[in-house]
Amino acid sequence: MSDLTITLPDGTEQTHPAGVTPGEIAHGIGRRLARDALAARVDGEWVDLDSPITSDASVAIITPASDEGREVLRHSTAHVLAQAVTDLFPGALFAIGPAIDDGFYYDFELPGGAHFSDSDLERIENRMREIVAADEEFVREEVDRDEALAVFADQPLKREIIERVDDSEVGEGSVISLYRNPRTGSDGEDVGDFVDLCRGPHVPSTGRLGAFALQHVAGAYWRGDESRPMLQRIYGTAWESTKALEEHLERLAEAERRDHRRLGAELDLFSFPEELGAGLALWHPKGATVRRIMEDHSRAEHEAAGYELVFTPHVAKSGLWETSGHLDFYAENMYPPMELEGSTYYPKPMNCPFHMLIFRSHTRSYRDLPMKIFELGTVYRYERSGVLHGLLRVRGMTQDDSHIFCTRDQIVDVLVELIEFVTRLLRSFGFEEFEADLSTRPEGKSVGAESDWELATSALVEAISDSGIPYEIAEGEGAFYGPKIDIHVRDAIGRRWQLSTLQVDFQLPARFELEYVGADNERHQPIVIHRALLGTIERFFGLLVEHFAGAFPTWLAPVQVTVLPVADRHDPYARRVVDRLVSEGYRAELVEAFHDSLGARVRDAKVAKVPYVLVVGDADAEAGTVGVNERGVDDPERDVSLDDFVERLAADVVAQRT
Repeated sequence: MSDLTITLPDGTEQTHPAGVTPGEIAHGIGRRLARDALAARVDGEWVDLDSPITSDASVAIITPASDEGREVLRHSTAHVLAQAVTDLFPGALFAIGPAIDDGFYYDFELPGGAHFSDSDLERIENRMREIVAADEEFVREEVDRDEALAVFADQPLKREIIERVDDSEVGEGSVISLYRNPRTGSDGEDVGDFVDLCRGPHVPSTGRLGAFALQHVAGAYWRGDESRPMLQRIYGTAWESTKALEEHLERLAEAERRDHRRLGAELDLFSFPEELGAGLALWHPKGATVRRIMEDHSRAEHEAAGYELVFTPHVAKSGLWETSGHLDFYAENMYPPMELEGSTYYPKPMNCPFHMLIFRSHTRSYRDLPMKIFELGTVYRYERSGVLHGLLRVRGMTQDDSHIFCTRDQIVDVLVELIEFVTRLLRSFGFEEFEADLSTRPEGKSVGAESDWELATSALVEAISDSGIPYEIAEGEGAFYGPKIDIHVRDAIGRRWQLSTLQVDFQLPARFELEYVGADNERHQPIVIHRALLGTIERFFGLLVEHFAGAFPTWLAPVQVTVLPVADRHDPYARRVVDRLVSEGYRAELVEAFHDSLGARVRDAKVAKVPYVLVVGDADAEAGTVGVNERGVDDPERDVSLDDFVERLAADVVAQRT
């Protein structure tokens, strides 16, 4: 066979004999790359380092300190986890073990319905380290389905995967890929392979692993189906180095300290009483105060940007959801119907159809466009109980929903303006780092002409490119009615959160027969851009709690100033200080001396994360001053005039909101 042309990621071309492997290419490039190589992509496809290349190809060597390298490490570590469990628990069934964000998991069913304990996790991790120390080779093998079914004769969960036609987890068509770990005993004799079902690739051998930790066990229905058996899912994390692992574990510990569910209870912000039902929250006075400030700020910004505020009902007849397409494409996420007076009603899962009706309520002109309407509308979605998570995943939620009706010629300009508005408002809440995903038409579950999808997608690409926000294409992840941009932020500890969504929609205007009169005096169909900025108020609030670790900036804090008299005789002056602050529009509270000692009251205010704690005594009452304890500042200030403090407080609030 003739030599091959191999193109590297930097565009360099090399000549190699047919059958060359990515591992050999890595060796030819350099000793360090050969040492670090884990796997490769050949013409975009994952392959092992020992896979022969038989035609001209683009080749990228995958190394540990990359997203792809970590995925290979994590998937390979999951394989070792399954091997360790089946070694320690004879008869255990093992299901699937994918890499996930920052880690991996594997699902198991133990004999007799047994459950893993904390001590079991320690044993399993120790056995995994023995497998790593043995440096067992990962050997790929391709077989047909009958052979694969024979290999896993005693593993019904694996057999079910194999029997699923064209299952992408195990191969394509009739070809099934397996990975074996040949094992030898202390005397060098063969003690039997461990075999798993997997597309690969894996690292060359188990010795390339090691920076991992098992974390916890959770229940998981087989195939995510509540009617199927409940399996036990062991979660773990794996990284390219011990240092990277330790940094991740510290991030996890910090995330736990910031958990909005714990802080929500400690700071008396919200609760989830069982009597309400899963996924439904009660907002306590302090949490409701922060929410009101968030919503008021959002309303004011929208009004200043030319949006018109609307309100819509919480339920509607089934015909509305049939027209919108939700009963065809979204019914599984809707609450059950209610039968009333011969009609069927549904709680609304989205606000969109109502806004279509508002536009349609009378004749519109091209001079009215773009028309921007905004609503803080509460919607209800049936989320599975297993995915509910505090305020971050609920069943009753309030969306800051906008719909912009425009002409085709206005799409790009409207999107550019929207992205600027979105990022400006998010910056006022303390976020500075933005990324985006651009989601395209989903396969088989969408409506509308291909030309409309192409126009909408190109408009989104042009707008996000102009914004300078880095973005990636998410193929097939769009809504059923149009492509979208999802804008993400990074929080204080570097986690990525999806927030704002912008969707271009040609379908709902057609379904609702929306029209405007153009400059040519003819009727035309408008384009609708759906836009949720904060996402949902509940989720955004939970994010803010975690981002600020409960220490809201002064402008958002439920209590901005706590005033503490040193003794009972200072109560009248302390009340005058509070009255002054309240009259200036600030949220101030008085905690009188009889409540507790001064030290205890100061500690309580700090635990409550109040931005400013003012202590007043004899000298303050006489001179009109306060002692200022600012959150995050170790040394208190004394003898600060009340006028100066009010001026400082005002400047603090203004600076934080802009």
